[in-house]
Amino acid sequence: MSSLILEKRDQQFVLHEMLEVNKLCENPKFEDFSGDIFDMVLTEAQKLAEKELLPATAEGDKEGCRLEDGQVYVPECFRRPWKLFGEGGWMAMCNSPEVGGQGLPTVIRSASWDWFLHNFACFMYPGLTEGTGELVEEYGTDTQKEKYLPALLEGRWAGTMALTEPAAGSDVGALTTKAVRQSDGTFLIQGTKIFISAGDHDLAESIIHPVLARIEGDPAGTKGISLFLVPKYLINDDGSIGARNDYEVASIEEKLGLHGSSTCLLNFGDNGACYGELLGEERTGMKIMFKMMNGARISVGMQGLTASSISYLYALQYAKERMQGSSLMEMRNPEAPRVAIIQHADVRRMLLWMKTQVDSMRALMYYTTCCVDRAAASDNEEEQAKWNGLFEILTPICKAYNSDIGFKVCETAIQVYGGYGYSSEYPVEQFLRDEKIGSIYEGANGIQALDLVGRKLNMKKGTYFMALLTEMGATINRYNADAVVGDLAADVQDAVGVLADMAMFFGQSAKEGQFMIPVNNAYPFLMMMGKIVSAWLLLWQAGLASEKLAALAADKGIDLFDAAAKAAFIKDNKDAAFYSGKLMGSRFFIRNVLPEIYGTVKAIKNGDLSNLEITDESFAV
Repeated sequence: MSSLILEKRDQQFVLHEMLEVNKLCENPKFEDFSGDIFDMVLTEAQKLAEKELLPATAEGDKEGCRLEDGQVYVPECFRRPWKLFGEGGWMAMCNSPEVGGQGLPTVIRSASWDWFLHNFACFMYPGLTEGTGELVEEYGTDTQKEKYLPALLEGRWAGTMALTEPAAGSDVGALTTKAVRQSDGTFLIQGTKIFISAGDHDLAESIIHPVLARIEGDPAGTKGISLFLVPKYLINDDGSIGARNDYEVASIEEKLGLHGSSTCLLNFGDNGACYGELLGEERTGMKIMFKMMNGARISVGMQGLTASSISYLYALQYAKERMQGSSLMEMRNPEAPRVAIIQHADVRRMLLWMKTQVDSMRALMYYTTCCVDRAAASDNEEEQAKWNGLFEILTPICKAYNSDIGFKVCETAIQVYGGYGYSSEYPVEQFLRDEKIGSIYEGANGIQALDLVGRKLNMKKGTYFMALLTEMGATINRYNADAVVGDLAADVQDAVGVLADMAMFFGQSAKEGQFMIPVNNAYPFLMMMGKIVSAWLLLWQAGLASEKLAALAADKGIDLFDAAAKAAFIKDNKDAAFYSGKLMGSRFFIRNVLPEIYGTVKAIKNGDLSNLEITDESFAV
């Protein structure tokens, strides 16, 4: 293992052997880059992660945040990472060079985040700042870009995302925060926002809050919402920091995890003087904020991946070192030597399950964000629409599937550790606590499922969903006659057929007036689709691994049909061991995890609506 954060060899495999990201550099948009430059960026990301972020993970959790006299103070160990994020341009990776960004592909940012997000409490601060900067770049006026962008991209100022309100929760359209128009074109903001991640801190000189509010007189619901930039400090004409704006940090939340992330309750305009300026056009706030929300949902999917990756690698290391019990073959021998717990069948089952989940999540996140790059690199409108559509349909899978599976991977890591995993002196219990929020924020996973079933499957009359099926079909066709993975291709083909059939079943149910069937089963469908997409990506990896392993063996004169020679080859050759792991992991997932979808299909198609039919009083008497 090159690191306890992620398996670097797997990152390289997905980027270069699976997605062939070097080909992006053939397009004028990315022609200033190369595969070597991408690797250099990731090497620097690894250094920053291992030297600064990993050591600050437990320390930041223990120290937490505190609120004193209206000012939030974050863990001291977060200061140096924040400084290095700003100095290294990590908050401007994908911004245009015209505004001071690096213009890197989105997939390289994802790969960098793969190193960073295990310490999500610390990453919140630069991550939200980057998102705020991207909003200003795309929707701000020239004056706003000049005013805000340099300080945001350099990390002198920070950003947030202020959506949620006490009474509205996930129902953003029910917000009550109002904006009062002033004669000079600015607005006065008044209202309360809760659960605002990085809502206040002492890392930056100022904080810029994108705040959703309704201009007085505008219609109810999401159509009447606008977006405003609300700075912590007013900005003087010369760009310097001015007086404190009229909002108050009322409290910071005491949370299960992410203790180093300051989650704040903010009261705007209690004195009627909270300055804000419109970002974009009036009544387009939700459209603008969805750009940042989609980015946040991708980061939550990455959080699920990184929590899983580090939990798996720590559990794997522990399983190799922890001596307990004897070999099953000598269970009747009281004098038998103790063996490492990785030798026990159930521990191996858990570890291989974790490995395949991590491998598939990494492939899903990199593939999905690479879709953005392929759209940006294309000058063909049909190709652009296809890749943007694939990004749209996979985003709820990235967010919801990864966050829920990520939590289960963390839970399984604790199980591998046994009682020690439940103890705070070992790291995996923190990873589980930090990951739990992933299924809740940025749109709870049930809402992601409704978005997938109610909107994404039918976008452009199902064009994007069919494009995904076509992509999966191409992989199946490539390997369905392969001597090594052909049987796995057949299993995945059956599963893809099930996915298409379930989409048609939902459509037919809605046509027949039984729209509650897809609504009621949206979440099981999303998780089922997540497993099928994962199986497709793992088949793709298995096919590549089979080809690479065969080429390696041929080069070394190894007969892979000779079991002893093959075992020795894999033991002595790291690349052979890696490709063999890919093959065995993919086979394990497709043969042991993928079949779970058939139980889901049976449950959905029986049409049971017991949870809707039971009365409120009957839940407990």
